[in-house]
Amino acid sequence: MQFRASRSHSRREEHSGRNGLHQPSPDHFWPRFPDALRPFFPWDQLENEDSSVHISPRQKRDANSSIYKGKKCRMESCFDFTLCKKNGFKVYVYPQQKGEKIAESYQNILAAIEGSRFYTSDPSQACLFVLSLDTLDRDQLSPQYVHNLRSKVQSLHLWNNASYMLVFKGKRYLTGIGSDTRNALYHVHNGEDVLLLTTCKHGKDWQKHKDSRCDRDNTEYEKYDYREMLHNATFCLVPRGRRLGSFRFLEALQIPSTIRSIHQDKILALRQQTQFLWEAYFSSVEKIVLTTLEIIQDRIFKHISRNSLIWNKHPGGLFVLPQYSSYLGDFPYYYANLGLKPPSKFTAVIHAVTPLVSQSQPVLKLLVAAAKSQYCAQIIVLWNCDKPLPAKHRWPATAVPVIVIEGESKVMSSRFLPYDNIITDAVLSLDEDTVLSTTEVDFAFTVWQSFPERIVGYPARSHFWDNSKERWGYTSKWTNDYSMVLTGAAIYHKYYHYLYSHYLPASLKNMVDQLANCEDILMNFLVSAVTKLPPIKVTQKKQYKEAMMGQCEIPHLQIIRHDSTSRASRWADPDHFAQRQSCMNTFASWFGYMPLIHSQMRLDPVLFKDQVSILRKKYRDIERL
Repeated sequence: MQFRASRSHSRREEHSGRNGLHQPSPDHFWPRFPDALRPFFPWDQLENEDSSVHISPRQKRDANSSIYKGKKCRMESCFDFTLCKKNGFKVYVYPQQKGEKIAESYQNILAAIEGSRFYTSDPSQACLFVLSLDTLDRDQLSPQYVHNLRSKVQSLHLWNNASYMLVFKGKRYLTGIGSDTRNALYHVHNGEDVLLLTTCKHGKDWQKHKDSRCDRDNTEYEKYDYREMLHNATFCLVPRGRRLGSFRFLEALQIPSTIRSIHQDKILALRQQTQFLWEAYFSSVEKIVLTTLEIIQDRIFKHISRNSLIWNKHPGGLFVLPQYSSYLGDFPYYYANLGLKPPSKFTAVIHAVTPLVSQSQPVLKLLVAAAKSQYCAQIIVLWNCDKPLPAKHRWPATAVPVIVIEGESKVMSSRFLPYDNIITDAVLSLDEDTVLSTTEVDFAFTVWQSFPERIVGYPARSHFWDNSKERWGYTSKWTNDYSMVLTGAAIYHKYYHYLYSHYLPASLKNMVDQLANCEDILMNFLVSAVTKLPPIKVTQKKQYKEAMMGQCEIPHLQIIRHDSTSRASRWADPDHFAQRQSCMNTFASWFGYMPLIHSQMRLDPVLFKDQVSILRKKYRDIERL
């Protein structure tokens, strides 16, 4: 047996290959399309970049002021990247100024930022600053219009100049169709962050219809470069023109002959992709804000930015954190795209909270059973017990390494930290009192290899909507369906440890740690939210069912299994079941919906319970248990 005690690490080292093998570049796997878009080179990078490495954003603007007439800021020339490289990508929201009104829609945006993992209340740690001034409505006649916006923004001591909010540049049409709409644009134009530019020069006889505003409009129109405006605009206005449609829309649409040539299967695929994009990035204010922040972060840290496959394929860019790895094969979603086989080994992580006082304790039997699995690479014991670590000789001898990690914080969420000691992609998560045989472990892992993005395991639970209380309920009753597989005996991808630690808000993890409960429910919420799929339950032996019923969660009635070698299980707490009910609703509130999905599928071994010779069955021991 190989044994060593080590302290926990919650930061993952930058990916540099596994087992000493060379990892091929991700680009090696991607097909090259003949109609791919050409790369865009910013105007201020066309010259030799080496000459401007050490100059400030203001010097860049001054040096390039002659390139485009009427040029304003661009991200590459105005954004201070040094703050992001120093402190990471953090976003600061200015405090609301006294007397300023904020519309509900803008309040929702600010709330989404403040609730995100990017938010910081310390401006010295931030590299992106967001106004608390409502800039959504720039109609001067609107009651939400913020007057003197430019001076108010410039008075903020941490603020630098920004891009345009809304732009349009086109013909005004003095008479006829479209003239009413475009003649009214000057009401919204403010010459600052809203540029709605029109010219009267349309047609040979435009001067016959010239009005008092034409000279001023024409002069203003010539000041700005159209392409530069588009590059610097947050929104582009497409007002009604002469036609029912606009050529600006036609640039993004396909011509009828092309549309009619598209096969129905392709149309279905496009509709499905549209639905995915809506659900992933646009279905709520929170998702729109987080998507915006993630894109900005990608532009700042280009060396770990997400590629188009990540953004356009399930589960999407919000759930694939590039800080975890730059290699797509390290995530559970891209094995098929990369032509990779699922992982062939797992790491068993046993969560230990009781002192080791007897060699007959379930935790030792569990350790031996897991170590005998042909798929087990190593065993990690997370020692979250208040008592000191047991001596080395107290642990059984095994054919695989056993690593004991003494938890520093001794809290529930620590079982899901992304420990560097976990060297395999697959994690077999086990509670110390779980009763599993080697055969059951082997079968569960072979099932997981076919579903590496899901939780696969044994103890199942379910949720339901309680109409009488108008809230979500949690049940451990044995029924024909389930929506959770508890992490006391389950296999999942180790990336979910990183996602649990870095994606979920501190408020939910603190709740779990304070209650010493619900960490398994929260992990199920997270994985179902990412995959949009239920977990997978595998064959469960009768004895295991009876053992679990000895710890069954029944409201107002706690049936507890005791033995002389361990303290009473946490299921003995009379508030335990009520806490799990409360957790369900708190988690659903944060996610904004109920991500758990019911399933009636249970996967059994081939010929399981069939009336044939036991010798014909691969996992024959499961029926004998």
